[in-house]
Amino acid sequence: MMKKKMEAVEIRKSLRKDAESMVASLSVDEKSARPAEVLMHELIIHKIELELQNQELRKARTSLEDALDRYVDLYEFAPVAYITVNRDGLISEINLAGAALLGVDRAKLINSRFSKFVSPQDSDRWYRLFLNMKEKPEGEKQRFGLTMMRADGTLFSGYLDCLHRESLDASSKLRVALTDITQQDASFEQIE
Repeated sequence: MMKKKMEAVEIRKSLRKDAESMVASLSVDEKSARPAEVLMHELIIHKIELELQNQELRKARTSLEDALDRYVDLYEFAPVAYITVNRDGLISEINLAGAALLGVDRAKLINSRFSKFVSPQDSDRWYRLFLNMKEKPEGEKQRFGLTMMRADGTLFSGYLDCLHRESLDASSKLRVALTDITQQDASFEQIE
């Protein structure tokens, strides 16, 4: 936090220096100048400082928009299902891979129970794990496998990589990366 304050002070000093150099030819001698001239000179410097700050803010906004676009692309087109489950066990966010894996249109998945995609044989286990994750400290991870069920009733082996998060409104969320490991399980069984 202190580092950010120091950086902000340095940026302001730099902007002031840049603004003063731009109006160096208009500088007034404070000893011989009238107060109105000194005030006008300071106003010009402040105006230039504000214009430079505005320019920097526009650059920062453009960078943030680019970063957001990259994030959305990476999230939406990831080969892994990313699902956010709220504290009530409802899906609040899901990417395209998640909707495809569960076999349901994404719009229909929002606000539906994640547990309805857990096979009946693992539903109690999911419930216990979900309650346990809600009690864990923010940022703690848990990994486990569950038998999952698509909307059409077909089962698959799912590997869940979960992360507990607290949002700004103090509600807890569970971020889930869900991977279909059915083929790996079948290969492992063949090897055995």
